[in-house]
Amino acid sequence: MSLLVVGLSHRSAPVSVLERASLSADAQLKLLQDTVAAEPAAEAAVLATCNRIELYADVDKFHAGVAELSTLLAQHSGVGLEELTPHLYVHYEDRAVHHLFSVACGLDSMVVGEGQILGQIKDSLARAQDLHTAGRLLNDLFQQALRVGKRAHSETGIDRAGQSLVTFGLQQLSAGADVQGWARGKKALVIGAGSMSSLAAATLARAGVAEIVVANRTFERAERLAQILAEGDDTDVLARAVPMDSVPGELTRADVAVSCTGATGLVLTADSVAAAVRGRAGDPAVAGAPAAGTVGARGERRTAETPLPSAGADENCPLDLSSVPSGFSVMGEAAVAGMDAATLEQHGAWAAGGTAVDRPRETGRPGPEADAELIGALAAAAARVGRIPERRRPEPVAEAPRPEPVLFLLDLAMPRDIDAAAHRLAGVRLVDIESLADASADAPMAADVDLVRRIVADEVAAFGAAQRAAHITPTVVALRSMAAEVVAGEIARLDGRLPGLDDKHRAEITQTVKRVVDKLLHAPTVRVKQLAAEPGGAGYADALRTLFDLDQETVASVSRAENSTEKNRGPA
Repeated sequence: MSLLVVGLSHRSAPVSVLERASLSADAQLKLLQDTVAAEPAAEAAVLATCNRIELYADVDKFHAGVAELSTLLAQHSGVGLEELTPHLYVHYEDRAVHHLFSVACGLDSMVVGEGQILGQIKDSLARAQDLHTAGRLLNDLFQQALRVGKRAHSETGIDRAGQSLVTFGLQQLSAGADVQGWARGKKALVIGAGSMSSLAAATLARAGVAEIVVANRTFERAERLAQILAEGDDTDVLARAVPMDSVPGELTRADVAVSCTGATGLVLTADSVAAAVRGRAGDPAVAGAPAAGTVGARGERRTAETPLPSAGADENCPLDLSSVPSGFSVMGEAAVAGMDAATLEQHGAWAAGGTAVDRPRETGRPGPEADAELIGALAAAAARVGRIPERRRPEPVAEAPRPEPVLFLLDLAMPRDIDAAAHRLAGVRLVDIESLADASADAPMAADVDLVRRIVADEVAAFGAAQRAAHITPTVVALRSMAAEVVAGEIARLDGRLPGLDDKHRAEITQTVKRVVDKLLHAPTVRVKQLAAEPGGAGYADALRTLFDLDQETVASVSRAENSTEKNRGPA
C-alpha cells in the first residue's frame, strides 16, 4: 500500500473554483466513507480548510487511485470533473509526506507561517478516527505532521514570517497602519462562532476594540463566545451576543465586521451593506459614482445648481449668437472653432479689444481677391492675439476620489459570506479571501523559512525510514511466530520420547531451546529491519518470506491486527 494525496488549494485554483468546491461537514463524512468503500483505497482522511481541499488515502494502485480520488472529489464538491481536473495536484509516497509536513508548518499557507492549520489537521485526523477510516499509515502520518508543525514553530521563527489569516486580514483593512492603533475604540461585529470567528474576536479584543457583538445562528454558541471575551484576563472589552436577525441593525453601529460562517449563500448582500452605510452616515452609498452634476469643457465639475455661462453675456460680438452652441462663452475655444475666415477675422479684432471690421456678409462663395484680403486680415489678427486654437477633444476628467471608509468588512468564509460587489460601495472597504491571496503573493519570506524547509526534509526522511522498517515488522513477527511453533513442536516430541521427564528438567530444556532460536534469529531480524529502512529496502520483506517459507496469510493477519489497533488511536 502507498500514500496518495489529490487536492486543490489557493496555489492551484482560483478562489471562485475553491469557493464552489468547498465541502460541508456532512459532505466530508460522506467523502471519507465513499473513499474507503472504493476498491483502490484502504484508508482515507480529508483536510478541508478555507483555502484547500485535500483527500489522503492509502492505495494499492497509483493510476486507479488517482482516477478514483479525483472522481470522488468532483462528485462530493459539486464541481464537474472536467472543470476540476486542471486545478488538481497529485502527490505520491514521499512527495505526499513532504506536502503534508509543509502544510503543517505553514509553508503552504496563504499567509506563510500561520499556525491555525495545526488545529485543522488535528480535526481532520479526529474525524477520520471517529469514522474508522484512518489506519496505521494515516495515523502515523497525521500525528507526525502535528509533531513536525509544533517543532517548526518552537525551534524557528516561522511565526515571524507571517501571521494568522485574521491578523493579516486586519492589516489589509487598516491599509498598512498599526492594527492596534487603527482598531482602538472601534465597535466590531463578528458573524459566526466557529474556530475562525472566535480567533477573529479574540484578535480584535487584544487589538483594543471597545465593543464586540457576536451573532450566530445558534444563539447559545454566540453567548458562550461573548462570555469568554468579556471574562478574558488580558482584555477589557464589552461583549454581547445577538441573534442573526439582528445583524442588519448591528451593522449600522459597527465600524468593523468580520464574517466566517458555514452558510452556503451570502450572509451580507451588497444592498444590505449599502443600507447599513446609509443608516450609519445618513448619505447614500453609491458604487464609486462621483457627485451628481455635469462636467465642463475644460474638465471642471459643475453641480446642477451652478449656472452655465450664457453666450448673451458677451456684448458687441460680431458673431451670430444664435449659431453659438448653448452653454459656452463666445470667448471660449468651442465658440470660434470651425468658423469661416471672415467671421474669424471679425472675432479676432473684437476679442483683441478693437473694433469689428465692417465687412458685410456675402452670400455664396467669395472670389480670389476677397479670399486674399480675408487671409491677410486674419493673419494680422492672429499676430495680435496669438494662434487661433483648433478644435480639441475634451480633456479626460479625473475620477473623483473615494471617500474614507466608514465600514470595514473582513470576509474569511469559503464560500464567501459577503457579496463581492460591496467593495464598490463608497464608504466601504472589503477584504476577502481573494484579496488576501493577491496581497500575500508578494509578502516577503523570512530567513526562518529555510530552516523550516530543512526540518521538513529531515522529518520526511525519518518518516520514510520508519515506515519502511514498519513494513517489514509483520514479516518479522510471522517469522518469530513460526519459530515459536517449531520450539513447541519439538518439546512435544521430546515429551513423547521421554515420558518420565520431570517438570524441572523439562522447563530447563524448553528454555534452552528458546534461547538458541532467539540467538539465531536476533542478528538477521535486526539487520533486515535496518536494511528495510533504507531507500529501496522494501524487497527485504519478500526475501524473508521466501527464505523461511512464511505463510502469506499469517503475515497479512499481523498487518490487519496492527491496523485495527491504529484506527482506535487518538490524535497527538
